[in-house]
Amino acid sequence: MPVCTTRDGTEIFYKDWGRGRPVVFIHGWPLNGDAWQDQLKAVADAGFRGIAHDRRGHGRSTPVYDGYDFDTFADDLDDLLTHLDLRDVTLVAHSMGGGELARYIGRHGTGRIRSAVLLSSVTPMMGQGPDNPDGVPRPVFEDIKSGILAERSQFWQDTAVAFFSANRDGNKVTQGNKDAFWYMAMAQTVEGAVLCVDAFAWTDFHEDLRKFDVPTLIVHGDDDQIVPLDTTGRKAVEIIPDATLTVYEGASHGIAAVPGDKERFNQDLLDFLTD
Repeated sequence: MPVCTTRDGTEIFYKDWGRGRPVVFIHGWPLNGDAWQDQLKAVADAGFRGIAHDRRGHGRSTPVYDGYDFDTFADDLDDLLTHLDLRDVTLVAHSMGGGELARYIGRHGTGRIRSAVLLSSVTPMMGQGPDNPDGVPRPVFEDIKSGILAERSQFWQDTAVAFFSANRDGNKVTQGNKDAFWYMAMAQTVEGAVLCVDAFAWTDFHEDLRKFDVPTLIVHGDDDQIVPLDTTGRKAVEIIPDATLTVYEGASHGIAAVPGDKERFNQDLLDFLTD
């Protein structure tokens, strides 16, 4: 399997499809690089090089017990970009992956980066606190961790419903969408699942976003039941200097997978890449 060995010996699995200018996809929680297969094919077919890795503790990467923080994730990403010697890169990140993208730019700059896409991203901050009064209350995150620890297989099945807004009338979510979510979630370490909740809930990315100096597309659904649009996307576009926000009416957190939204996002992504 193609892997990049990081500075601490963790093996990061990645897919590498196509040839051309590189587009690196960063998955959300609790998924892995397989979540991006449709987008990898779309960009490879359009003449780009699509790359998607599994975060440490997810999918086929080393199932480590620690290192589930955004500084570590950002350094893993830097190790991957360095290993493949990628330049002029567009980074595309979903959900928690948006924090990884932001912290990468915050720690490593944009010397290798051409542009960025934040899809349903947790940035600039999710958790509620004195500096983020409109954020998600702490009990929500505590309930998520309790659900994982109590019986994670059933928890992931239940979570898939809200993840894709399958609880809305007229939704186009397939059983396959929900099954794929469960399958990827079960390939994440249970320790990683819990520690990632604390990481994406309480990490503050405001300063990271202020360091963006590349064109950035922000895409978010207004029915996102996992990462609320008003808490994240609408605030991020006000911080990033050269950012555009596109809101998908009625769309869920799982935009890149749900029929209809997926095709729209793929086209928006390709249009952004060719601008």
